[in-house]
Amino acid sequence: MSNEKKDKFVPIPTLIVYSIIFYSAWTAFHFAVEPALQSHISNPTLVTFIGDGIIKNLLWTLPAVLLIAKYRDKVSVGLGDMFKWKKENNKYLLLFPAFAAYIILELVIRGGKPGISDEFGMGDIITVFFVGLTEEFVFRGWLLNSTVKRNENAAIAINSLMFLLIHFPIWITSGEFVTNITNFGFVCIIALSVLFSVIFLKTRNILLPILLHSFWDLLIFMMY
Repeated sequence: MSNEKKDKFVPIPTLIVYSIIFYSAWTAFHFAVEPALQSHISNPTLVTFIGDGIIKNLLWTLPAVLLIAKYRDKVSVGLGDMFKWKKENNKYLLLFPAFAAYIILELVIRGGKPGISDEFGMGDIITVFFVGLTEEFVFRGWLLNSTVKRNENAAIAINSLMFLLIHFPIWITSGEFVTNITNFGFVCIIALSVLFSVIFLKTRNILLPILLHSFWDLLIFMMY
C-alpha cells in the first residue's frame, strides 16, 4: 500500500492502542472502581451518576471526540458533519414506534404485561440519558467512523463484536453472563450494533443512533 493511500486511513496502531487502553480501563472500572464507589457511597443513584454520567463520559465520550477531531481528515464523517440533520433522515424516525412495538410484542409473547416496571427509577433514567451518548460516540462516532474507509462490511462486523465485548464486564459483575450467552441475548446486542452502524453510515449523523439507542434502553428499563 502506498504512503499516499495510507495517509487516508486512521493508523492501525492507533486503533489497537486505543482499544487496549479503552477495554482495560472499562474492565478495571467495573471490577475495582465501581465496587469501591458502592462501598463508600450509600446512595445508588449517586453511584450511577458518578459512574455513567462522569466517569463513563471521561473514559468514553471525551477521548472519542478528541480522536475524531484529531483524525478529521481520515475519518468518514467529520465531527461537525455528524450533527447535521438532513430531510431524508426523517424516514428513519419510524424506527422509534417499531422499537416500541417489537419490545411490547416480545413482552406479551413471554407472558408479561406491558407497563412501567416497579423497579424503574432515577438510576435507570440517568443510565438511559448517558448510555446512548457515550456508547454511540465510541462505537459509531469513532471506531466505525475510523475503520469504514478500509472495508465497510468488515468494519461493521468487527464493530459489532467489539460492542458485544464491552458488555462482558457488566454481565460478569451482575451475574448475567451465562444467562445472556445461553438464552442468546448476545444476538440482540450484535443485531442492534449492526443496525446502529448502518444507520450512522446511511445518514452520516450521530444523533439518530444516539436517540435510538437511548430509546431502546429506556423501553427495556421501563418494561423489564
